[in-house]
Amino acid sequence: MQVPFTINGRKVTVDAPPNTFLVQAIREHLHLTGTHVGCDTAQCGACTVMVGGRAIKSCNVLVGQMANAEITTIEGIAEADGTMHPMQAAFKECHGLQCGFCTPGMVMSAIDLCTHYPNSSETEIRALLDGNMCRCTGYQNIVKAVQVGGAAMAAAPKSKTTETA
Repeated sequence: MQVPFTINGRKVTVDAPPNTFLVQAIREHLHLTGTHVGCDTAQCGACTVMVGGRAIKSCNVLVGQMANAEITTIEGIAEADGTMHPMQAAFKECHGLQCGFCTPGMVMSAIDLCTHYPNSSETEIRALLDGNMCRCTGYQNIVKAVQVGGAAMAAAPKSKTTETA
């Protein structure tokens, strides 16, 4: 099955069997390995990407459903010159990661969260990140990173970093 879509601003066509999950197409066909496979049941959020500006778990959608979609992975959120997205910078600054396995999906969910629910409280952030699991941290630094990253996103001029979500 030939599936055309745009990923990280680049038009591609993936040739994959109809039962191929989007995460497999991203990792195995396009070799973008920042999107991780965690649970394969849409529980952990490690595979989170943006489709049409909304965070989705790529392990439970078929690549065939993505025909003509706009997809952004963790590799696509930094500026062309390598400048990190404000949310990436906040995760680094606030030590919102430990082993890093959940971080790409957590960052993508955090961007979606801050785009659609700006100025969320700590309680709201914790509830809105419920679909992303981190096995290493106590979430305190992740919540702080989301708050800092959200403020930086709100303050940033409209650019690729704020239009991603």
